[in-house]
Amino acid sequence: MDQYRYLIDFNTNNIEKKYYDVVIIGSGIAGVYTALELPEKYNIAILTKETLDISNSVLAQGGIAVSLDKEDSPELHFKDTIFAGAGLCDEKSVWVLVNEAEENIKKLCDYGVEFDRRKHGELSLTREGAHSKNRIIHAGDSTGKEVCDKLISVVTTRKNIKIYERNFAIDILTRDNQCKGVLVYDEDSGKHKIYLSNVVICATGGYGQLYSHTTNPDVSTGDGVAAAYRAGAELMDMEFVQFHPTVLYQPRNKTFLISEAVRGEGAILRNINGKRFMPEYHELNELAPRDVVSRAIFSEMKKTDSKHVYLDITFKDRDYLENRFPTIFKTCLEYGIDISKDYIPVAPAEHYCMGGIRTDVFGRTNIEGFYACGESACTGIHGANRLASNSLLEGLVFGKKISDEVSQILDKKTEKDACFEIDYRTDRKKEQADFAEIKRELQNEMTKNVGIIRDEAGLMQAKNKVNDFYDMVKDIKEENPTLYEVKNMLQISKLVIDAALTRKESRGAHFRSDFPMVDDLNWKKNIIHRK
Repeated sequence: MDQYRYLIDFNTNNIEKKYYDVVIIGSGIAGVYTALELPEKYNIAILTKETLDISNSVLAQGGIAVSLDKEDSPELHFKDTIFAGAGLCDEKSVWVLVNEAEENIKKLCDYGVEFDRRKHGELSLTREGAHSKNRIIHAGDSTGKEVCDKLISVVTTRKNIKIYERNFAIDILTRDNQCKGVLVYDEDSGKHKIYLSNVVICATGGYGQLYSHTTNPDVSTGDGVAAAYRAGAELMDMEFVQFHPTVLYQPRNKTFLISEAVRGEGAILRNINGKRFMPEYHELNELAPRDVVSRAIFSEMKKTDSKHVYLDITFKDRDYLENRFPTIFKTCLEYGIDISKDYIPVAPAEHYCMGGIRTDVFGRTNIEGFYACGESACTGIHGANRLASNSLLEGLVFGKKISDEVSQILDKKTEKDACFEIDYRTDRKKEQADFAEIKRELQNEMTKNVGIIRDEAGLMQAKNKVNDFYDMVKDIKEENPTLYEVKNMLQISKLVIDAALTRKESRGAHFRSDFPMVDDLNWKKNIIHRK
């Protein structure tokens, strides 16, 4: 038996069990929307690591991309997505995304989501980086919160959906490459539980917490992706980690995002000396793809020996800015920055993971009965670099595809297979270690050497350090959620580094200073990991 197949030792005979038709891990837009689109005749469990309202989706500011304007089309949205993805997008998946966008947006409106509208009632559209048309629908500058609040308000009324908060999904239970359920640590009771199901949907988000500077919440430690990998699921594109160019720079700030929509409304970037610089880096200026803008900012910071640059939208009047960007305006004011008069100090921070659990357009993985959706999944739509505002859309479109697929499967099942027994024992030992400190050191190392700009020397340094940390904790036996997180983060870090070392070129969000050019001949392909 693989000593590291599961994070903990356990015996199913000694653990409380519950059976559901479907178990969904994660309470962001992908998880909740999928649950709502499943027929109400099925019993569904939603497991969430913290409370229902804590997710990366809630923090999404900009909006959702959908071609609604008469001058726009799904074909143009497809073209822009392919361009941003730097040659690695899965075209079939992208076609699904852009062609099924509008119908899922209509469903959101039916669920009560209130997007900004023009005076005649049409949805208001703005533009973000690398989009050729105005196609971003939004709710002020807190679109993710508006969507999640409305979906959560509906999901809590559904009698067929049971929500379990503060339930840490430790591992995916499998037998003969078939999904059997989820092993969970209930943080309130301090006990382990098993949720048995032949259908498990992973919607746990990404692994942004691998980095010391990230827009992601504290829960984004890659737990679902790591658990899937241990279960034998294929992972893909792990080297592609997107850094958002404009995050508010303040010493006491926890990486508050300044939405791409601010640049979509005309804001320009200036270096510490007040000079506009983006025209020197790309023909699309401030609306170039995110990887380009992040590297440009990084270069300017290096040139001027500064820790930030400035975002300038002072040409807009105060009333407009307060109405269009209420959250950003208010938050900046709290730091003494009036964005109608003052430049906004910004710097890049980790924002989104293109890599994750490899799926097809129906969310299916290589494990029977195990699905993935949202940022934890890798459908191939983002390629090497996600197009702005395609992330919330991905959770909707592919959540719907999963719900349709799972409904058909469950309709054909005549009996429930609730039989799963295992006595998993290892020779792990109880040892002492400062898990929180290991976590901090890991984040600093990943930020330093596996960030915006990489090279072999830095990647090897990171690899050696991560391996040392992994060897330090892999055999520790302790019921501690922080230890679970650290083990997951180290596992994911190893895969990100290995993929970054393997890809000897620069493409999208992966930039190697020792291989600065795109190499289509050798590297126009995906890197796939399987345990």
